Amino acid sequence: MTRLIGYLLFSFAITLGVTWLLMVPGTISIEVAGYLMQPRIGVGVLALIAVIFVAILLWTILLKTLSAPRYFRNRALRNKQINGIDALSDALIALHAGDASRARQLAREAQGKLPQNAAAQLLEARAELALGHWGMAREHYRKLIDNPKTSLAALSGLYEQAEAQNRVDAALTFAQKAHSLEPDLLWARKAIFEDLTRNKDWAGALKMVHSEPTPTREAKQNKKRRLAILHTAIAGSLEVSASPEALDNARVALKLLPDFVPAVLIAARAHSNRGELRKATSLLRRVWRVDNHPHVALLYANAQPGISPTERLSRLDDLIPTPPPDQNSAIIVAQIAIQAKDWDRARTMLSPYVSEAPSQAVCVAMAQVEDGQGADHGKARQWLARAVSAPRDPVWTADGVTAQEWAPVSPVTGELDKFEFKIPTSAVLSQVEDPIGQGLSMQSFLRQDFANMDAGDVLEGEHEDVEVPEDSSADVSEEVKEEKKSE
Repeated sequence: MTRLIGYLLFSFAITLGVTWLLMVPGTISIEVAGYLMQPRIGVGVLALIAVIFVAILLWTILLKTLSAPRYFRNRALRNKQINGIDALSDALIALHAGDASRARQLAREAQGKLPQNAAAQLLEARAELALGHWGMAREHYRKLIDNPKTSLAALSGLYEQAEAQNRVDAALTFAQKAHSLEPDLLWARKAIFEDLTRNKDWAGALKMVHSEPTPTREAKQNKKRRLAILHTAIAGSLEVSASPEALDNARVALKLLPDFVPAVLIAARAHSNRGELRKATSLLRRVWRVDNHPHVALLYANAQPGISPTERLSRLDDLIPTPPPDQNSAIIVAQIAIQAKDWDRARTMLSPYVSEAPSQAVCVAMAQVEDGQGADHGKARQWLARAVSAPRDPVWTADGVTAQEWAPVSPVTGELDKFEFKIPTSAVLSQVEDPIGQGLSMQSFLRQDFANMDAGDVLEGEHEDVEVPEDSSADVSEEVKEEKKSE
């Protein structure tokens, strides 16, 4: 409605203007080629306006006629670009749909219509890679490395190809090149970091983690944990030489993760070896309140070098109440009681857990109790037989592999922070060397192959009392071996 009113007002104004011009008195004399014209002023002005309009129209038609070839050429080029973009889009869709052959065909078509488009060249290289044409894909990618727009994408493709071909050194080279061009590139950082951890270059990995950006709270927490794990790995690698730096790195890890059990064990062993028993036991007691980890309790019992099994059992009374709050605690007390030959107490600790689905550690401990008391060797054999199919106990597990001690990286993939202390569903026992030093393990009773074990070999004769070595990191399995030697 407003537009209509405006149109009517504009038309009325034009009409008034033309009428006023026509009514203006006076004439204009125009003499051209001997002809004399004397129109009124209004008519002359209108005629002049008409001449200007016709001149503009004629000039426009002339320009359009002269520019027609260029217009049609640009239109054809524009249509070609549109078709090329459509082909590029269809190629991308085909590649993601799994039709790499069609994607390569469309990518080549797109290159013909978009010769300077780097995306079309990159898409063809990706299609060649998906088809398994390694040589062609490599040549395409190498041509794109010199282009600043596609250099990172080309390096990513070359890295992926090298990974698929298991060319570790070449893949690392491409990742390092990409990292030098773009330090925040995630895949390149990950590849370099995994190589550092796989080769146990903890210092280099630590430096790399320190340089990582942390834009979110979650990223800050992840960075904090990775730093703690790396400091724990450094502490573990230095623990054997009893270097003061081992304790320093363990302390740094505990500042980042106050209840991180592997770091706690290293720090406690370091304090114990330095004669700082109070610091060691205080640290272990604090962590035990937060996480009833069996390794913490075992180290607490063995923190003081040279004491007898009876004294170790007495030390546990300060940490684990009677009755124990859970099965793991009961197993720990029972194991130390067996070493002290306190068979009645060991049986009392295990009795609540022997009726329904006892675990492997419970079965083995009960076999040792029955054998130690010498009452019924048949029952001991029965317990060992039950241990073969008994449920597993918690153990350090990573990528389907179990280990007696925590390790900073997975023995399968080499990834950092993969080990978890849990009951494995289906796993094999890792034979890899403990990278952070030896420690005490609740699972050490189960290192023997029960399927091939002769119960008579285990139960024959009386067990000799074996003192724990002064090294507080001695494993319980070593005690079992010493017992067999003494027999």
